[in-house]
Amino acid sequence: MASKGEVSEDFRKQVLGYGLTTAQILYRMPDHRSLLQTYVWQNYDLFPKFPALKDFLAFWEEKIEGPLYSVTVAHSKLIKPAELRAVDGVFVLH
Repeated sequence: MASKGEVSEDFRKQVLGYGLTTAQILYRMPDHRSLLQTYVWQNYDLFPKFPALKDFLAFWEEKIEGPLYSVTVAHSKLIKPAELRAVDGVFVLH
């Protein structure tokens, strides 16, 4: 946790271009390979290479017994330019 006057590490990452990444991981149960289980992973990561997610998946394949079946990824930059629209006219109310 950041102390007074300091920004959090999460905010620093967002300013550097990181966005919130969510991965839905389907994997086979170690003892029952015909059954699939789901795991949701969420962290700040860089689009489009996703180094943090790749590191996590490499760890999974090396240390976890349940083989990966599929990974679905969603990503959103939390700090981005504001959306602007052109205005066709001005209404003045008295």
